[in-house]
Amino acid sequence: MTSCPPQSISESREEQAHALCLRLLTARSRTRSELAGQLAKRGYPDGVTATVLNRLVAVGLIDDADFAEQWVRSRRARAGKGKRALAAELRTKGVDDDVIAAALDGIDAGAERQRAEQLVEQKLRREALADADDTKVMRRLVGMLARRGYGQSMAVAVVSEGLAAERERRRV
Repeated sequence: MTSCPPQSISESREEQAHALCLRLLTARSRTRSELAGQLAKRGYPDGVTATVLNRLVAVGLIDDADFAEQWVRSRRARAGKGKRALAAELRTKGVDDDVIAAALDGIDAGAERQRAEQLVEQKLRREALADADDTKVMRRLVGMLARRGYGQSMAVAVVSEGLAAERERRRV
C-alpha cells in the first residue's frame, strides 16, 4: 500500500475545489460568499476554501463589487426591482453592505420613480378598467410595487397618478 504525503492530499483537495469553483463560475458570476458556501456544503476545509478563493480573487474571477453592479443593472432592467429589494437580494448572496451601498449609489430617486411609473403603466395597459373598482386596482398595483422593493408612499403616488392618466387616456 502506497501512501501519499499529506502535502499532496491537500494540494489535490485544492485542485478539486478550484475546479468546482471554475465550473460554478462558468454558469454565472458568483460572490465569494456563494462559492464559500458551495465549498463548505461539499465538505472542503476552511483552509482549502480560503486558499482557493484568494487565488480566484487575485486573478479577477471573483469580484463582489462587479457582481453587485451587474446584478443591480440586470434586476432593475428585467425585473424592475427597487433599491430595497436589490439590497435584500445582494445580502442573501453574501455581499458586504458597503459594496451594496456603492452598487445602489447610481440609482437616484428620480430614476427609481421613473422605473415604478413604467411598471405601473405596463400593468394598467393590460388592465380592464371599465367596471373595475379603483381601490382594488390600486391595492393590487401598490402591492406589486411593494414586492419589488419600492417604498409605500412613492408606490401610492405613482399608482394614483398612473390610474388617473390611464382613465383619461381611455376616455379620449
